[in-house]
Amino acid sequence: MTCKCEEKQVITAEKAPKALGPYSAAIKINHFIYCSGQTGLDPATNQLVEGGVEAQTRQVLTNLKNVLESAGTDLAHVVKTTVFIMDMADFQKMNAIYGEFFTENYPARSTVQVAGLPKNGLVEIELVAYDPTCNCDCDDDCGEDCCCGGNEDK
Repeated sequence: MTCKCEEKQVITAEKAPKALGPYSAAIKINHFIYCSGQTGLDPATNQLVEGGVEAQTRQVLTNLKNVLESAGTDLAHVVKTTVFIMDMADFQKMNAIYGEFFTENYPARSTVQVAGLPKNGLVEIELVAYDPTCNCDCDDDCGEDCCCGGNEDK
């Protein structure tokens, strides 16, 4: 038998911007959610929010929060983030907003200055989170408390 959580699941989110290319907002597999990088795009307009790096960071993290909610988890279950920032001089501003979203049990993080981001954004963040509701060992028979709901292939 194969547990459904071992299959790659494409995650889409109505409250997050649509992909700008051939990629998914997130992929869920084996209890983990791998979120593609989000920029400060407003999902309603597909344009960068105004207000500089603070406003864009807030929108980035809101977009990621919405993707995670679509995957059945939240920011409290993020284990790793990677921040791509256009200007390291903006690090403190970005970090202050980041600290509003991650308030304890902080995820591991890397921050890298880059030469450019989509649509001339100022910040992009990608992350990895886990599904806390999944309590199965995929080597065993799945039960109702498994993140696949006990729906394994027979």
